Amino acid sequence: MELARSGAEIAGVVTFHGGLSNPSPQDDRNIKGRVLVLHGADDPLVPKAAVDALEKQLTDAKVDWQLVLYSGTVHSFTNPASNDPAHGVLYNERSDGRSWIAMQDFLREVFAK
Repeated sequence: MELARSGAEIAGVVTFHGGLSNPSPQDDRNIKGRVLVLHGADDPLVPKAAVDALEKQLTDAKVDWQLVLYSGTVHSFTNPASNDPAHGVLYNERSDGRSWIAMQDFLREVFAK
């Protein structure tokens, strides 16, 4: 996301269980490519308010964005080594697979000629 916010000439960016906070929302106006956010709906490390703020910031900046929330999923859901639910990180095989497919579909769309 930070590369996109820098104004880099990129066609798209995908974030998996990212932090999502943005101390400089005005930087979203610099995003030239599309954005796909893949996120655990139950992520305790990134509160719903941060997700809502990101949606508003990207919309206000007129960014072409998508957000996919995975139910029953917390932070670090694509990392098979994540196994610490007490600290809000846990691998989720179902969400990992679904997010991988979502990313592939997004990249096919972004790079279709």
